[in-house]
Amino acid sequence: MDMETIKQWFTLDSILSLLEQYRSFGVLPGIAATLLESFFPILPMFVFVMANAAAFGLWKGFLISWLGASLGSLIVFWLTRKVGQKRFFHFIRRHPKVRQFMHWIERHGFGPLFLLYCFPFTPSALVNIVAGLSRISRQQFVLAVLLGKMIMVFTISFIGYDLKALIRQPLRTAMIAAVVLLLWYAGKRVEARFSLTEEQGGEEGGE
Repeated sequence: MDMETIKQWFTLDSILSLLEQYRSFGVLPGIAATLLESFFPILPMFVFVMANAAAFGLWKGFLISWLGASLGSLIVFWLTRKVGQKRFFHFIRRHPKVRQFMHWIERHGFGPLFLLYCFPFTPSALVNIVAGLSRISRQQFVLAVLLGKMIMVFTISFIGYDLKALIRQPLRTAMIAAVVLLLWYAGKRVEARFSLTEEQGGEEGGE
């Protein structure tokens, strides 16, 4: 099975077809899709959220996606806290990048996590695991997930709610594109800030 075949499974039309096929299960398929992305980052969260908005409407689709995405992150965080002392996680903890990311989260708490979860292109599965391995409080993590995912999911839901309007209303399309680019740029700035912190930490350690 090649990559092109796999990609065809996760197009917007394919996901909408699946949601229609399993409509008798109500909102559960929509919740399950966004929940699973927290475990398997290769899954296209952007497509799942857009499909939920198109299938269930803007507000209901947003709530379904937000519930699934938030619940998935909280489960991964909880599981990591529970089994974080296992041998596999010892290997992860020793990785320099992971340790630096953990320390960065511990020093800054809610702020960077909230920003990371606002960005639609953040590998949330990795962030969930590293946060679980860190000493950040549960309260800070839960708040960052709920608020950050709310912004991210609503932005994507708004795009997916009426795709035809993206063509009919070029001004609205331009505004949405500007928001997505702004989120992407902000995500890159956070990454750059993290890299700078790493370099400074390495220089201090070498002195």
